[in-house]
Amino acid sequence: MSGYAIGIDTGGTYTDAVVIDLAGHKILAKAKALTTRGDLAIGVADALDAVLDATGRGAAIAAATTLVSLSTTLATNAIVEGHGSSIGVILAGFDTQMAERTGIATAIAGARVLRCAGGHDHAGDEAAALDEGAIANFLSETKDSVEAYAIGAQYSVRNPAHEHRVRDMVRDFTGRPVTVSSDLAQALDAPRRALTAALNARIIARIVALIAAVRAGMARHAIVAPLMIVKGDGTLATAEQIAQRPIETILSGPAASIIGAKFLSGLPDCVVADIGGTTTDIAVLEGGWPRLDRTGALVGGHRTMVQAIDMRTFGLGGDSEVGFDHLGRIELRPGRIMPLALLGARFPGVIAGMHAALADPEGQPFAGRYVLRPFGQTGAPAAGLPPRDAELLARIGSDPVPLGAILRGPMARRALDRLVGLGLVALGGFTPSDAAHVLGLQAQWSREAAVLGALLMQRSSRMLAYDAGETEGRAFAREVFEAVAAKTGRVLIEALAGVPGAGAEPFIEAAVSGRGRLGSLAVSLAPHWPVVAVGGPAPVFYPEVARRLGCDVRLPPDGDVANAVGASVAMIKARAVVEISSGGLGGWRVHAGGAPVPVSDPTEALALAESTARDQALTRARAFGVTAPVVDVRIDRVDLPHVTGDLGLVAATVVAECWGGSPSPS
Repeated sequence: MSGYAIGIDTGGTYTDAVVIDLAGHKILAKAKALTTRGDLAIGVADALDAVLDATGRGAAIAAATTLVSLSTTLATNAIVEGHGSSIGVILAGFDTQMAERTGIATAIAGARVLRCAGGHDHAGDEAAALDEGAIANFLSETKDSVEAYAIGAQYSVRNPAHEHRVRDMVRDFTGRPVTVSSDLAQALDAPRRALTAALNARIIARIVALIAAVRAGMARHAIVAPLMIVKGDGTLATAEQIAQRPIETILSGPAASIIGAKFLSGLPDCVVADIGGTTTDIAVLEGGWPRLDRTGALVGGHRTMVQAIDMRTFGLGGDSEVGFDHLGRIELRPGRIMPLALLGARFPGVIAGMHAALADPEGQPFAGRYVLRPFGQTGAPAAGLPPRDAELLARIGSDPVPLGAILRGPMARRALDRLVGLGLVALGGFTPSDAAHVLGLQAQWSREAAVLGALLMQRSSRMLAYDAGETEGRAFAREVFEAVAAKTGRVLIEALAGVPGAGAEPFIEAAVSGRGRLGSLAVSLAPHWPVVAVGGPAPVFYPEVARRLGCDVRLPPDGDVANAVGASVAMIKARAVVEISSGGLGGWRVHAGGAPVPVSDPTEALALAESTARDQALTRARAFGVTAPVVDVRIDRVDLPHVTGDLGLVAATVVAECWGGSPSPS
């Protein structure tokens, strides 16, 4: 291939960009810009401007760019942090237990859910007539308060007719975005398929906004090239497809980082650990390709039906919130907040405010904690918010406001939590990134703000004297650093052992603590393969992890932009699934996305399913712009014992995967 590929990764803290020389297979330039959650276009434009400027010939590079590809942690972070749009969910043919098994009420607080009659049976025949009256009433009640809808129906993968009818009704009644569960997954687990659809509906607006931001940046530089997006399995899909199915970008950023880590390290077998601002993601690269989790990606404790790289995601990053447990020990919380060092660098008033708080002998409530609008958000509409929430939002601007000035009672606390959950406001406070600034391990933001934050944290929980100095601040930062190193070791061992909660075992604690002993026993636990650590905070924390575990940790050059690198070198894959079911009376049915096709001969059913799956995969791949595609077909079948040939066929799943390289410029 010739020309250039531009890879962009939009993470929780930074938006990274790289330019890859496709002929030379090398990185030509890289750049970083702050992610502006309030208006993603700002951060994307800043990163794209910076990386093209870094080449020294931006206009020529833009004109010769043949591919722009994007990876993002926005979908993953939104689910982990509980952010997203308000949604309505319509479940046809679900009983009470099935509805509870979806986990929607737990995963998406405030989701409006309707259970109604409808759905099909395992053979694709209608189990009950669809209750269109109940659906119409639900849509009338919710159309002004719900931003997107999700639809799940019993056995919709065997016959999607009811889901399609509900989809049409949602579009006609509301005009809102709508997600159909059978469009996202082909497995029979209706509750989990419904949860996947609900999560997809919740994050559509965010991904659409991101795509628009990237397109705007491309237009500014007159870049005429396909825009592709990394999916959770490490392959690419068109922006148009992802705009309808953003759930497929769950673990997009981590998947891209694994592809990027392979490119940067040259290792075919390794453990990849990607630590960003919000999460740590761990996966294994074996034989040059990452393992896939065919049971569905697990994110934020929710098992989806999205095929993704087999990785473990933990709420541990450079911007994790630092707090204390009930015993006064350092606690690293999964939510992401803005580091004080960053706020102090951008808003000098924050530093002045923390000096004043530290000098106050009486102390101040919530000292060192701030609330503000997300970067780039100049104003958010309060339409649809409860009056208390709208009033609180009006008091918060783009400059940080001390949390103590906002929280005046438990009602205000609950209102703020709701605004944070909607992504309308952000919190600021002490993070591992601040600890690294205090210790001199990072220097891109304000060290003074980080030191002040450390002293305020000490004072709030440990009765530190109000005139304490930097020595106490460094001691606290060292505690935070030690806690991050220990927790990083725990999640690494837990992910590789495949045992949830293994990090609490005393032997593991002895290893990750750096002591290396439990009683009179020497304890050593280390990954089998080298650990390739990437992401901005990796050089800060992983050398200490290597020391404690006695393992081989590699920090490849340009590992801080591994996600963007992986986005630019990923491949394209289209997938199609066709199922065969048996009626038990000598007949078979082929389920390929429409009404079931009855077939009297099992061999003919298999041939029809295989050709249909192959044709669907090829059609989808060509729609992506793939040339010279290669198709692999896998058939998983269930047969009666002691029956020869195909006559004992009970059921089969035919999976066709079509592979290809990057598309040609449009």
